[in-house]
Amino acid sequence: MSDNTRTEKDPLGTLEVPADALYGVQTLRAVQNFPISGLRPLPAFIDATVRIKRAAALTHRETGRLDPKIADAIVKAADEVLAGKHREHFVVDVYQAGAGTSHNMNVNEVLANRANEILGGKRGAYSPVHPNDHVNMAQSTNDVIPTAIRLACLSELGGLEKAFEGLAKEFGKKGKEFDEVLKSGRTHLQDAMPIRLGQELDAYAGSLRRGLKRVVEAADYLRDLGIGGSAVGTGVNVEPEYPKLMVKHLRESAKVELREGKDRIQLMQSMGDVAGFSSQLRVLALDLSKIASDLRLLASGPRTGLDEIRLPAVQPGSSIMPGKVNPSIPEMVNQVCFQVFGNDACVSVAAEHGQLELNVMMPVIAHNVLFSMMILRNSARVFAEKTVKGIEANDEQCRYWLERSAALATALAPQIGYARAAEISKQSVKENVLIRDLVKREKVLPDKEIDEVLDLRKMTEIGVPGGKHGGGSAG
Repeated sequence: MSDNTRTEKDPLGTLEVPADALYGVQTLRAVQNFPISGLRPLPAFIDATVRIKRAAALTHRETGRLDPKIADAIVKAADEVLAGKHREHFVVDVYQAGAGTSHNMNVNEVLANRANEILGGKRGAYSPVHPNDHVNMAQSTNDVIPTAIRLACLSELGGLEKAFEGLAKEFGKKGKEFDEVLKSGRTHLQDAMPIRLGQELDAYAGSLRRGLKRVVEAADYLRDLGIGGSAVGTGVNVEPEYPKLMVKHLRESAKVELREGKDRIQLMQSMGDVAGFSSQLRVLALDLSKIASDLRLLASGPRTGLDEIRLPAVQPGSSIMPGKVNPSIPEMVNQVCFQVFGNDACVSVAAEHGQLELNVMMPVIAHNVLFSMMILRNSARVFAEKTVKGIEANDEQCRYWLERSAALATALAPQIGYARAAEISKQSVKENVLIRDLVKREKVLPDKEIDEVLDLRKMTEIGVPGGKHGGGSAG
């Protein structure tokens, strides 16, 4: 032992722990065993685990199982962490031993050491507060970590909802702003019938809202907590009133709605609820990525692409081509979504790899689902602020492409029949002449009907162009 370390002992022997560390010997073993990624637990996961320890101290104080002085010290230590202090002492790599025992003990040791300091003791002495006997009282990693995952996801849900509601709102605003901008629709990346730019953007808002609703619905399954299951879900070493009191204290601390799980064994065995939630994050990311890609297409150019919208310039686009500006924010959004797809694949495989009474792959599940929530939330906020809010319509270019769309011949079909309309479409492309001009030239319809049938604005609403149901015999 030196001035810079202290000697601590666990069942495997002794180690020299940094003297100023709030963590202890079991945490240090994990740090030595798992120098894998350099990634530390995400703040939401730390908070959720600390809230569980805090709730347990309050519960055991209430039941009389824990000395009030010790319970109060643990609660005070937990409150300090929740206020943002001591974060540098949560040091176990994301990729660690199964179930999350290392993370659980990291939290136990930090809170025990800080509680002892509050009571006048020293770090590493673990008296009067012991990490296992007091901070971890009536708990197992096996019920703490599943509960922490659920609690962390629910705690982060509000921020995710706010970001995506904000993004959907911005698309909705643009939908109204550009409601009169007529443009060519495209299917298969080929000419299709007219659509209004406002309709296109408002539909993006609808997709995001539906995706967010599915996420929120999936999150409801996370409200059932298996805390109190202890080692295998049966509740050994747990007083009967403990689960209900834990839910009460966690609800008050985290400010989220929670329920006492009816089947703690099932909630320990299965990561299905978390996997289902992750899968809905992936579906939300699918729509988000598609929307980002659409904006990149619509803004392509400005001379050799569609150029139907203009995106705000946020940075120079090229180190070699002067004046080039890229759709940098949508490109970032695409990459975030690709990461979420991968995260969900990891969660799915890890959820399947639980055996019997426990899923030991919970650490990587926790990291991936919370990482997905974090990057989706942040990217949605940036997307709304730095791109969607500043979208401008290139009305002139929209109309230019629309007038040249070969799909406008579709409006003729009720009057002249599908086959004749197809001929008109092909002839228009072959001769590079507008459908409207070709119809007039070939006298396909009386002049007085052409403008009615080829009314571009009316084509963007339900109805039959020209207001007549032709028999397909004309022309």
